[in-house]
Order: sequence, then structure tokens, then C-alpha cells
Amino acid sequence: MKSKSSTIRFLYAASDTSADALYLSGVFVPDPFLAVITQKKSYAVVSQLEYSRVSKQSKFDEVMLLETIRKKTAENLQISICKVGVGELMVYFVQRYAAKKIEVPSDFPAAYYAKLLKAGYHIDIVEGAFFPKRSRKTDTEARMIKQGNAASAVGIRAAEAVLRTATIDGDRIIYEGDALTSERLRNIIDQACLNKGATASNTIAAGGRQACDPHEAGRGLLRPNELIIVDVFPRIQKTGYHGDMTRTFLKGRATPAQRALVKAVQASQRAAMEMVRAGVKGGAVHATAESVFKNQGFVSERRNGDFVGFVHSTGHGLGLEVHEAPSVSKGAPILKVGHVITIEPGLYYPEIGACRIEDVVRVTKDGYEKLSNLHYRWEIR
Repeated sequence: MKSKSSTIRFLYAASDTSADALYLSGVFVPDPFLAVITQKKSYAVVSQLEYSRVSKQSKFDEVMLLETIRKKTAENLQISICKVGVGELMVYFVQRYAAKKIEVPSDFPAAYYAKLLKAGYHIDIVEGAFFPKRSRKTDTEARMIKQGNAASAVGIRAAEAVLRTATIDGDRIIYEGDALTSERLRNIIDQACLNKGATASNTIAAGGRQACDPHEAGRGLLRPNELIIVDVFPRIQKTGYHGDMTRTFLKGRATPAQRALVKAVQASQRAAMEMVRAGVKGGAVHATAESVFKNQGFVSERRNGDFVGFVHSTGHGLGLEVHEAPSVSKGAPILKVGHVITIEPGLYYPEIGACRIEDVVRVTKDGYEKLSNLHYRWEIR
């Protein structure tokens, strides 16, 4: 039966790796599948391998069997069934629902875009969020992100426990008889997250000058008396939602310059958080974090080809992706109720070290709900 829908939207992705596909389906599917969205309903086209599971577990209004739809497509387009691929399936659905407009996400496969063009259709590429509602989290989603942050906290506590147990031998940190490296500490963190039902990838455990490159994961020996950034952003295996928290530690004795650095970052984060509420621009929150650093004399500039000081945004959205809308950066738009964002100012100076502190909040009408919980004690003797 034909629908009067004038717009049809296509996704072709694996929900294991595509946040949009997981948001739409609510179920993990390891291989790419076709999702069809009309103005009234959503449909999935999956093989018999996935049909039963997706039918029972997904949020789709209807799940269609790929083998059946391929046969119908061949009949409708009057071609051999062996010539029916994903592009032909899309043409079939455009005709079936008498669509006058086709929308696809910006990461839509180029080969299928070309197929639709060749068939004579105009396709609108949706820039930015394919599902704008993703940025405003429901109560259920907020709980899932809170679970992600509980896993983050477990990982960070595991790192802290290692540093508290470790001893100092000259310019090395010794843990259970061996010198402590970034790689070893990262493995301990990741295992702690796994025990909590979360998978951690690209965990940051970087010290000294390495930590001054904000996304450097860390490699080699961790040294005493140097600031160590631990940034953990695991994905909960059951839901696909992430946590994202950062703390900074130091094993040994901090210098006055290091203490001043950490104190400034703590003050910047507090000031930025106090700005968060619905109706405030993300850019204003970022400007507040920046102003704390400027007022305390921490200059952000380029030195010998490297950027030092406050070199990144104050935060970003968090959910099915570690980095998603909205942004908390220069010029960022208004925050809305339900937005879940990180607040993570940092300072980076090779001659002193680096410090970043990150927590997660959900924007409310009058302020925020904190979705992360962990202490800020950082100097470990």
C-alpha cells in the first residue's frame, strides 16, 4: 500500500558502529542494514540472520525480510534478482512510498548516493544532526550516561589506587616490582571498566610533556613529580552510551607552579559549571572558563609551533558518541533543557605540565544535574 508521505529518509549502517542507526533501532546489529524512515513510520530491512532478533528487540515500526524485499524490488524494477543491491532497494522504496524528497545523512555511502542520482532522483544531504532530538537526552538516556560515568570513575579510581600503592625509586614510579608505564596503567584502567560492563578505547594515561598534547594516549615511563592526565570515556556494552571523565594526578611532590596550574583549572571548571543552564549560550560558558585563566595570568598562545595554555573547547555533547552536539566552545549556540555536556577546561605548558578536569552535566531550566561523581584529590605522596 502506498503512503502519502512526500519525504523519505535512508540510513545504511551497522548500529554497532553508527550512533544514528543505534538511536533509531535500539538494537546492536554488526553488519550494515537499510533503515527507511517516512513521515509516519520507520522500517528496517534485514537478512534472515537478523530478522527474528531485530523484530523482537528493535524500536522499528516494521521489520522487513531482505530476501522478500529483494524479490519485490526485482519485480518492480523488472530486473534480475541478482542485480538487486542496496541502491535498487532504495529506488524501490522511493517508488513504493511515492516520495518526492529524499534525505540522507552526511556520512551516507557515496556508491548508493550515486545509484539514486543515476536513477534520476535528487537527494538532500542533511548536514549536522540527522536526528536533532539526539542532543536532548531523556531521563532514561541520562541514567545510561550516568552508568557510563560510573564506569569512568571506576577506571580512574583504579589508576589512583595504583599510584597510591606505588613507590618512588629515583626518576621512576615502581608498582608491584616494575616501573610504571602509561601502557600498563591504561591496561589496568581498561580492565576495571570492563569489569563494570563497559569497553574503554583510547584511554588517556599521559604524563609530563606528553600530557601537553591533549589527545596523546601516553607511552613509556610515567615519572614521579609530574602531572598525569587520566581521561576515561568507556562505552556501556548493554546500551551503547558513553561516560567521559578526566582527573589529573601527581605521584610525589608538586611544585608551586604545578599547584597553581591545578588550582586554576579547578576554579575554571567551577566557574563554567555555574554558568550552565537552559538559555545560556555554550559560547558564554566557554568564555567564562577562558576568563578565569586570563585573570590568573595563564596565557594561551603559540610557541615554537606548539599551542600552549587553554588550547581546546570547554566541552562537548555526550551520549551514543563521545563527541556529539552540542558544543561548548567559542560561538556555540544556546544550551537547552536535556542537553548533556562535558565541562573540561585544561591548561598545557611543557615547562610545568598539563592538567584537565572533566565532569558531565545535564542542562536543566535553572542549572544542571551532575551525571558524574568523583573527588578532586590529585597530589599523591
